[in-house]
Amino acid sequence: MSKLYKIALLPGDGTGVEVIREGVKVLETVAKKNDFRIEFVKYDLGAARYLKTGEILPESMIEEFKKFDAMYLGAIGHPDVKPGILEKGILLKLRFELGQYINLRPVKLYPNVETPLKDKNPSDIDMVIVRENTEGLYTGAGGFLRKNTPYEVAIQESINTRFGVERCIRYAFEFVKQRAKDNKLTLCGKTNVLTYASDLWQRAFNDISKEYPQIKSNYVNVDAVCMWLVKNPEWFDVVVTDNLFGDIITDLAAMIQGGMGVAAGGNINPEGVSMFEPMGGSAPKYTGQNVINPIAAINAGAMMLDVLGEAKAAKDIDNAVIKALESGKIKSMSAGKMGISTTEVGDLIAFYI
Repeated sequence: MSKLYKIALLPGDGTGVEVIREGVKVLETVAKKNDFRIEFVKYDLGAARYLKTGEILPESMIEEFKKFDAMYLGAIGHPDVKPGILEKGILLKLRFELGQYINLRPVKLYPNVETPLKDKNPSDIDMVIVRENTEGLYTGAGGFLRKNTPYEVAIQESINTRFGVERCIRYAFEFVKQRAKDNKLTLCGKTNVLTYASDLWQRAFNDISKEYPQIKSNYVNVDAVCMWLVKNPEWFDVVVTDNLFGDIITDLAAMIQGGMGVAAGGNINPEGVSMFEPMGGSAPKYTGQNVINPIAAINAGAMMLDVLGEAKAAKDIDNAVIKALESGKIKSMSAGKMGISTTEVGDLIAFYI
């Protein structure tokens, strides 16, 4: 009997539904080739449910998600829902409640994909960013004093625990070993200004680095990381950083790899259930037009398989994406400019599996 994986499917809103459809198509194709099965169970979390019922994320669902092997998300967001409601109520809550303390972001430039960086090619842009995912400024600690008065005070606190910092850094060192590329780990922080939080990160990083003498470790301030990502991305192998800095530099990294159309990420709980998603949003203006790029969602599916232990199947998808791009049939990574439809991109990649 072939192995069965149960996956919670969260298509979400807007074009998330369209890209996840193509991701499922590719996953089912590669599963058949590699002799395992995937059972998808669909959940309707997102704007449509919220606007209809006022419900964001039922507590009972969180318990259900813990029983799955992984979660596969399209995108959430809608113009009729105030920003922050779904992001905090679904995405952040899932990360916190399911202990998805690592955000994993491969940054890879594919062939025939345009990058805004002059004279850079796929051999120059191939790194992974490991972002702490459940602490820092995103815990929501803080509040207002005298709100909506001329004397208003807003406080937002960054919460960093030694436990949380250490497990993220240790995950990054282990990932460098497994990746076996340049054997280099860079800590991104801001020790010259954030003398408490970044100091904790630096000390933990220095301590743990002694356990990995075979790995080259170094520290770079976040502003310098932004500069070098643009000027010399080839300097980076794996980067580990906190929640806020990770959020910022991964968006910059997405642009140098060709845009949100190819950028995928995983919210990882190494001991539990993880969630995988394309980095782009729900892009409501393109909904229903079948013109959005599904490659990021397909790449997210490959990440999911890799974390589940299906490394060959994940590599099959990656190779199929490369062949599809090398075919010349996909003219651009931008929505509406690909030259073929969302469905046709999925068909093309499935064909090369």
